[in-house]
Parts: sequence; C-alpha cells; structure tokens
Amino acid sequence: MIDGVYAALSALDGFSKKMAVTANNVANINTNGFKKSRAVAEEGQNGAVEISIQEIDTPGSPISSEEDSAEQTKDTSNVDIAEEMVDMTITQLGYEANLKSLEVQEELQGSILDILG
Repeated sequence: MIDGVYAALSALDGFSKKMAVTANNVANINTNGFKKSRAVAEEGQNGAVEISIQEIDTPGSPISSEEDSAEQTKDTSNVDIAEEMVDMTITQLGYEANLKSLEVQEELQGSILDILG
C-alpha cells in the first residue's frame, strides 16, 4: 500500500515539473532564439517517476532584421503552441488520475480501519 502512495506522490511531483517546463515554453513563445524544452518521464527505482529535461535544438522560423545598416537573419522561437496545449492537457489529466489514486487509497485505508476497529 505504501508503495502505491509513494508512486502516486512521485508521479504528482513529476507532472508538476512537466507542467512547469510547458509553462516556460509558452511564456517564451515570442522570444527570438528561444529553444523549447521537453520533460521526459521515466520509471525510476521502486516505481518512482523520474523527469529528465531535454532542450530541443530545432531551428525556429528565420526572420530578417536591420541593425547598423546591415541586414541580419535571426531565428524565432521553435515553440509550437498547438503541441504545448496538447502536452498541457495530457499532463493535467495524468495529474488528476494520480490524485484520484491517492483518494481511493485513503478511502481503502479508512475502510480497513473501520473493519478492524
């Protein structure tokens, strides 16, 4: 029973980190040269969730600008808002599922204590 609680709490922490990465990507969508990050969840020891954050180094759309009478080409951010919204929805649903798991475990423990008491 404790392992299930530990795994659910670990997953909640992981989903929180994943949501923070997505929020950072969305916040920097208009920052030229910004490279998006991805939070990748992996199974750790004892069923724990471990998050590794990876920078995605794909180029953004090129834009031209004129500085000091010379034309320069810069990249925009490589963040895709549609991809971020899908990732945010999946993260939210995973977070809610783990919260529900904790609620069910709490109810089960309460029922066991009622039967024994």
